[in-house]
Amino acid sequence: MRFLEFFIVGLLMGISEDLMAIYFSTGAHISLQVIVIAALVSLPFALFSELVVDHPHFWPRVFRKRLPGTQQS
Repeated sequence: MRFLEFFIVGLLMGISEDLMAIYFSTGAHISLQVIVIAALVSLPFALFSELVVDHPHFWPRVFRKRLPGTQQS
């Protein structure tokens, strides 16, 4: 359940960030089509963030030799 909560929050934050960037950089009218495109762009990043970066074993594997207390395999 925790995955779903963080995924939804991450997706909503990504969509809102994309919408702000679109509005402030282009001045475009925010329509339903623009929201759908922003959601489609944000979706893979939210999935990657939740499935890979927030996985409990991700950071120890990335920084195997640098983090204290991590074991080398």
